[in-house]
Amino acid sequence: MEHLWAPWRIEYVKKAKEEGCVFCEKPQEADDRSNLILYRGKFNFIILNAYPYNPGHIMVAPNRHIGDLDFFEDDEIKEHADLVRLGISILKKAFHPDGFNIGMNIGRVAGAGVEGHLHTHIVPRWSGDNNFMPVISDTRVVNQALLDTYNRLASEIAANQQNSQSSC
Repeated sequence: MEHLWAPWRIEYVKKAKEEGCVFCEKPQEADDRSNLILYRGKFNFIILNAYPYNPGHIMVAPNRHIGDLDFFEDDEIKEHADLVRLGISILKKAFHPDGFNIGMNIGRVAGAGVEGHLHTHIVPRWSGDNNFMPVISDTRVVNQALLDTYNRLASEIAANQQNSQSSC
């Protein structure tokens, strides 16, 4: 019998739900790399999911703690959509996925892991990326370390910023 080693997953399973909001607290800290924050806009930021469904799973979250689309200001929601587009662009360049799952889980019954702070998931997908593991053992194997993913996406964001500055 072969054994698959995915130690990162057990930390998520065993972890007690923390008080507070990760999307409010992480941006307050100084070290974006250790907090997996890839990009900061004026109203929103892009962060790598610490417990990804697939390599490159990122999220866009507003800076403000808001839990309903009705509470977005016009500038906030426009930038949010722009950062979703940026996230897709950098993922395409870095990983060449065949497609994406993009969405929000609003409310606990809808699967929101961080209830009360909206965020949009962007999950890159590849043909054949799903196998028997989730069905048989409720386990998904992610084949890339988080900081390797972070470094790759951060370099794509830097290149994107250089390209947009040089085209002005």
